[in-house]
Amino acid sequence: MLPNDDDAIEAAIRRVCSGDTAAFEVVVRQHERLVRTWLSVHAPPGVDVDDLAQRSFLAAFTRLNEYTPGTHFTAWLLAITRFQLRTETTRLRRIADYHTRYAPDLLQRALDQRSEETPEIWSTRLEHLQSCLRCLDKSLRQYITWRYADNLPLEEMASRCDRSVGAIKKQLWKIRQKLQQCVESRMEHEGGLS
Repeated sequence: MLPNDDDAIEAAIRRVCSGDTAAFEVVVRQHERLVRTWLSVHAPPGVDVDDLAQRSFLAAFTRLNEYTPGTHFTAWLLAITRFQLRTETTRLRRIADYHTRYAPDLLQRALDQRSEETPEIWSTRLEHLQSCLRCLDKSLRQYITWRYADNLPLEEMASRCDRSVGAIKKQLWKIRQKLQQCVESRMEHEGGLS
């Protein structure tokens, strides 16, 4: 199919509207690169272009009955994409605003709480952390060693494990959660401050 084969696109849209939903693949394949490129150029940092492109195509699919056949489908699709981007940037702006307003207060509370803890409690926590680390499965402990003892970058860890960086981040998060629960449990068992 040629890049500007409007007739083929219009035919695919008619088939989708007639119930052949698989025909929408033609529309996606024809416009995928354009939508992603447009988003890459216009999206601010922090926006997941792939996710937004997918949402744009999904919105176009669900609103296909609003498209007027014979008009400029690409312009219609880009208008939907522009709306999706605007919605996403508004959402990110609200999150950033929320963090700007409340993060200092939350940080201060956390610091106040920690400053009330005695050095003995911190020493006990450290001992429990070391015990919890020893209880970890060897393969999980390897992640901790690579990251915090060897200071390996996430990319290097991913390469060594033949996994994605995202998978490594998730694994580290799970291990930290497990260690925190272990330490908290031991502190509660001793009647210490949890």
